[in-house]
Amino acid sequence: MSESENKLEIPSLDLLEAELEREQYKNSFGRMLRSTVFSLLVVAAIAVLIAVLLLPVLQISGTSMSPSLQDGDIVVSVNSSGYQIGDIIAFYYNNNILIKRVIASAGDWVNIDPDGNVYVNEQLLEEPYISEKALGDCDIRLPYQVPDGRCFVMGDHRATSVDSRNTAVGCVSNDKVIGKILFRVWPLREVGIVH
Repeated sequence: MSESENKLEIPSLDLLEAELEREQYKNSFGRMLRSTVFSLLVVAAIAVLIAVLLLPVLQISGTSMSPSLQDGDIVVSVNSSGYQIGDIIAFYYNNNILIKRVIASAGDWVNIDPDGNVYVNEQLLEEPYISEKALGDCDIRLPYQVPDGRCFVMGDHRATSVDSRNTAVGCVSNDKVIGKILFRVWPLREVGIVH
């Protein structure tokens, strides 16, 4: 054995400390990265659950709710079965989501005259949200009593909306209601509470 082979190079204390710091940094960075990714995944999962279960975000398709809501508007609804006459609700219909306004509740009598005036329990319904009245696509026998566990809905664009006035849609079962539309988030110039 030569003398150079006998001598093992012993690293200096500074070199050992620098190597130790590098290893500690790699371990610390790895832990921090895993923790950050895990936190982001948890936050994303919670956001998805809230968006799906509590505050569904929906995009308006069509003009049946104009002028209140326009085609392409994006709205947030609150998952709630507590809605009142005049509220705008989203509900399931034939694997689609429709958005209409609640006109009457279970047990109420609805009547609509040829000019499009709506009466609930023989009282004229004040409807400041519509721009023009129309009887629309109505094939139900009037006056009409809303069945138990259901609500009578109509679109704000009465001439074109297919809603509870037509037997194709009928009254909405309470278990089909997704929630009450509360807030418009798009387009930006229209952001605000939906009435």
